[in-house]
Amino acid sequence: MKTLFIECNMGLAGDMLTAALIDLFDNKEDILKELNSFGLKDVETSIIKDKKCGIEGIHVSVKYHGQEESEDMHNHDHEHHHHEHEHEHHHHHSSLEDIKEIINGLNVSDKVKKDSINVYELLAEAEAHVHGSTINDIHFHEVGTMDAIADIVNVSYLLDKLNVEKIIVSPIHVGRGFVKCAHGILPVPAPATEYLLHNIPYYSKDIIEGELCTPTGAALAKYYADEFSYMPTLNIEKSGYGLGTKDFKIANVVRVFLSKDENKQVKVIELDTNVDDMTGEEIAFATERLMKAGAYEVFTTNINMKKNRPGILLSVICSEEIEQEIVKEIFANTSTIGIRKTVKDRFVLDRQIEEKDTNMGKVRIKKSSGYGIEKEKIENDDMVELANKNDKTLLEIKRSIKL
Repeated sequence: MKTLFIECNMGLAGDMLTAALIDLFDNKEDILKELNSFGLKDVETSIIKDKKCGIEGIHVSVKYHGQEESEDMHNHDHEHHHHEHEHEHHHHHSSLEDIKEIINGLNVSDKVKKDSINVYELLAEAEAHVHGSTINDIHFHEVGTMDAIADIVNVSYLLDKLNVEKIIVSPIHVGRGFVKCAHGILPVPAPATEYLLHNIPYYSKDIIEGELCTPTGAALAKYYADEFSYMPTLNIEKSGYGLGTKDFKIANVVRVFLSKDENKQVKVIELDTNVDDMTGEEIAFATERLMKAGAYEVFTTNINMKKNRPGILLSVICSEEIEQEIVKEIFANTSTIGIRKTVKDRFVLDRQIEEKDTNMGKVRIKKSSGYGIEKEKIENDDMVELANKNDKTLLEIKRSIKL
């Protein structure tokens, strides 16, 4: 399983994440040429090798019309998203539809376009919420817009190129104090950033004064993270260091770690309940409903309950994503009034299905691999179908079939 872990001990910003991801590649100059071939007008991305607290990494510079956003406009890559009437008329502004048009016109895959637009919609939603407006009424400052588009598209492209299966993001250090924006001086995290960080673990420490997590960084984390946690056990293959522009007592870097491990471990939920007043037919019906709802496994265990009554322990294994749906199905299809939950690690082999011609007909073969082990097995339903078609027993089919 190919896993990317993003360490946000010094926050998260679009340019820093871009730099850290580029650092994972050996052919950095080739990657840079690809980023500059997207067709983002008047925008140029460059990379600079630098050090923070003696640690070597990469700083990414995104210039629009030959200049970066000025230091007094942002920390890291803090974009400014405003209502149009709040700016001087000589500034150019872009609506969300303008942003979509720009992104859809770029020389990148449909997936990268879709992902980039989805991230930008999160930004627009946050700004709309903060200003009590709608996403269609939000307009983006020209320089901040082009800078943010470049960061978002670059990150989306690099993640697509890395082809990772899982992205884990650490709790995000947001900094502390205040940040100067066009609207005035705002607390850290800035309101739009704070809104984007809802349901994401973040923290502040008094050792750093300033803004560490930008709206773009928060939006990218919210969109791409499959999980937020401290670093799990990983077999690290590569690491990348993305440097920020500011200097702090602590190295101002975003680190990323790429793990490529054939051994696959995932989190699953086990839901258990005891019942002693259901028939076998009712248990079978509930089992069928739970499997249709997406459970990995449903099984029963004979138990003795209070007053020495024989009962059934009904156990359901499912993913975290459908936990609430499975709970609802258990309550709806059994007599229970209480369910126990356990979070477990599940070790699995990678699986794929292949179709092959045999001397008896076509069959599907389930192949599994991982942990240095390879297995394959013909789908039983296909052998049953061949047995019925050829008027043979299942055992005869098993003995005579040749792959």
